[in-house]
Amino acid sequence: MRNKILIGLAVLGVLFGLGNAFFMKIRPNPQPPAFKPASNPYPKGIYANGIIESAQSSGSNVNIYPEVAGTVLRVLVAEGQKVNAGTPLLELDDRVQRATAESAKAQVEVASASLATVEAQYEKLKASWDLDQRSVSRDALDTSANAVKAARAGLELARKQSKASEALLSKYLIRAVADGTILSVNTSAGSYISSQGSYSTYSSGFAPVIVMGSLNGDLAVRCYVDEILIQRLPEPSKMHARMSIRGTSVTVPLKFVRFQPNVTPKIELSSQRTERVDVRVLPLLFSFVKPEGLNLYPGQLVDIYIGEDAANRK
Repeated sequence: MRNKILIGLAVLGVLFGLGNAFFMKIRPNPQPPAFKPASNPYPKGIYANGIIESAQSSGSNVNIYPEVAGTVLRVLVAEGQKVNAGTPLLELDDRVQRATAESAKAQVEVASASLATVEAQYEKLKASWDLDQRSVSRDALDTSANAVKAARAGLELARKQSKASEALLSKYLIRAVADGTILSVNTSAGSYISSQGSYSTYSSGFAPVIVMGSLNGDLAVRCYVDEILIQRLPEPSKMHARMSIRGTSVTVPLKFVRFQPNVTPKIELSSQRTERVDVRVLPLLFSFVKPEGLNLYPGQLVDIYIGEDAANRK
């Protein structure tokens, strides 16, 4: 009886092992991808990392730095706000400079009063000299004339110093130098900023106080082509490109705008462990029409393939 029980347990163990092995070999069907991965639409397309930015006729975004250092009193604009040239953006604490400007104005008034006094004295001496040269010595008349010249020079200097103080005071109110849209404000009331920008506690570095883009909201994309692929780029007149939006299956056709004819170190990294950081790249700028219902913002990373359409290939 005991042997039968052992044989039965052994048979059950074998059957269990075979069943477990059978079910372990069965793999569930993988879930379909959330979106179609970016693929090369050209036979000999070149891949490049890209970053979306606001469209500019030349250059890139407008980075605003103050010309003077100080504490921010008020931020006068909000992110996403459209502004015109001359619109106040930021107000700095100008109490010390305002006191200096008031003192300079007072110096102008003092210098003006001194000039009036010495001019009156000179006029009296000159009138007396004209009536009777023996009434006033020539030395006294010359001294009075020199005093008038010195007073006029002092008044001119005081006026220049007052204008310089006023000009410096105006720098404590930062204004937009061109029409545009506020893309980011990297400071707040109470923060200290300088000509280096605003210190960020998150990146432990300095950033522009305010970043502005184009007024009409048009977007462009700047991509970076590896230096070893530059010779494979098509001619600008034949160049075509498509942009893949990460996280979607959407691709957007691009129109070539211009090169930035300066090969620079690569700064747009893709977070790959195997990626070299000593690569140099050629920046290219493309424009595109924003598809409806798609959220795209400056600073967003995209995948770009650059190639040549079949109609243009020989």
